[in-house]
Amino acid sequence: MKIVVDANVPAAEACLGELGEVVRVPGREIEAATVRDADALVVRSITQVDASLIAEARAIGSPLRFVGTCTIGTDHVDEQALADHGIGFSSAPGCNAEAVVDYVLASLSTLAERQGWRLAERRVGIVGVGNVGGRLLGRLTAMSIDCLACDPPRVEAESIEAEGPEGLPGFHDLDTLIDECDVLCLHTPLVREGPHATHHLLDAQRIAALAPGTVLLNAGRGDCVDGRALRQRLAGQGDLTAVLDVWEHEPAIDAALADLAEIATPHVAGYSLDGKLRGTHQIYRALAHHVGLPARLTMDDLAPPPPVARLVLDSGLSPEEALRLCMRVVHDTRRDHDSLHREARRQGMAKGFDDCRARYPLRREFATLEIGLREGAREWAALLAGAGFRVDMA
Repeated sequence: MKIVVDANVPAAEACLGELGEVVRVPGREIEAATVRDADALVVRSITQVDASLIAEARAIGSPLRFVGTCTIGTDHVDEQALADHGIGFSSAPGCNAEAVVDYVLASLSTLAERQGWRLAERRVGIVGVGNVGGRLLGRLTAMSIDCLACDPPRVEAESIEAEGPEGLPGFHDLDTLIDECDVLCLHTPLVREGPHATHHLLDAQRIAALAPGTVLLNAGRGDCVDGRALRQRLAGQGDLTAVLDVWEHEPAIDAALADLAEIATPHVAGYSLDGKLRGTHQIYRALAHHVGLPARLTMDDLAPPPPVARLVLDSGLSPEEALRLCMRVVHDTRRDHDSLHREARRQGMAKGFDDCRARYPLRREFATLEIGLREGAREWAALLAGAGFRVDMA
């Protein structure tokens, strides 16, 4: 069995190599001819597996029988076209959700430091309470951060009313979040049509309604925000703070909007090694099941030890300083922001954007770091554990 795999999928040989011959190809170069003699295709979000690619592959005699995407989102894959041609499909829901939550918390911590406020004093609105948004809501609530949540499709499907899932805060409409929250975090899928469409969910009217001083953070889908309207608000009034990891028209994103964002990163919020390995492993298991072979490898077989496994803290820091220190040991979003701007200047935006993703440095998740707390720091245990670290009384 021949398996064509996006060049940025980690551990493909270790995992998928158990099932067949692995051939790596850069994601943006994958086309019908690439899978002429392939039995399986494994991609990430930059490869458009659309009806034309599938039809052309079939027309040239491709034996393709399985497509997997090592991502949560699936809007880059035409699932109906795959089904019409009898091709199996699997995605990796939740694989990088923890990494995205890490990114959100690290970004908010950086903004609080730069702008002189405390996250504990802010109300955070979370739009989309799925794999990512649900975890973010859980962590913020555990950190005693006031939150409001919005997820109309989930409310409709599950008849959620005043009480949120597992005792978490209840659900509200988007305009309530816009009116009442200091921070607005978007974690919705991209849905272009229907009663719960999210394309330009934050349109010009809603962007204009954001109160001065609001932080807008989008780590969901770029097309959920009207980028032109946001750029005009930032350039004209300059009274919002934008943190953007996803963009319209990737990789040729709006350079002027990137310049105006306080933190601008190249769609890497979920790019932890742990998240990528989970995605690879989930697709490995799905492909093995599809072809009737055993899946013998576990995640423990794939994940290496973290470069920093333990950090010991004592008195002398504020809770915010202690939390920020622990976060930056694992992930500093300023690095990702600086990399995008540097490579955009050097190579142009589209090439620089893709190069940052292709050469993204090693990054682990908060949960890989154990925090030892000596007597003078034990009062921070709940805060650090809530943020996602493993806490031990040193």
